[in-house]
Amino acid sequence: MHVVYGGAFNPPTIAHLEVFYFLEDRLNVSSFTYLPVSSAYTKSSLVSNYHRLKMLELMTQSIDKIAISDLEMRDELFEGTYQSLVRLSDDSKEPYAFVIGADNIGDLASWKMASSLLGEFKLIVLGRHGIDVQTLIDSDDFLSKYRDNFIVFEDFNCDVSSTTFRDTLDKSMVHEAVYQYIIDQDLYKR
Repeated sequence: MHVVYGGAFNPPTIAHLEVFYFLEDRLNVSSFTYLPVSSAYTKSSLVSNYHRLKMLELMTQSIDKIAISDLEMRDELFEGTYQSLVRLSDDSKEPYAFVIGADNIGDLASWKMASSLLGEFKLIVLGRHGIDVQTLIDSDDFLSKYRDNFIVFEDFNCDVSSTTFRDTLDKSMVHEAVYQYIIDQDLYKR
């Protein structure tokens, strides 16, 4: 299975890396791709695309199975997760899956081309904040139609967030090379 993990990665934290190790241990992961969103069409508080790519590269440099895609960063307009996965999968015979946190599952119906996304790709849902993912899927008319395309791991437990790092600059929350890069580039000043 090809796993794609999208997000801001502002900055990438140890939790973002832990997602890779967690899924590699539980699934037959042939490749793992970090897919950062572009600063051109997201929150204005993101550091530049260049810096976020560089930090992801530093965090993953010793792991051969990981790739980093700048696909969405090269787009002028956000085409949505479905279109990104279609372009990344490029007629691959092996399934592709997209990773989300349980806190994002309630918004899936509003995503661009949500029905196509859930109908054609697997969604790996990682537990967060004690959310009962299975109950949420089963009780939602839209999500329940696609229940077989969800791979749920309620036992994922790593509550380190980029927001908390930016607020605290706690170096234990990021890879050592990422922290050094943040200091050297004078990012996330308080």
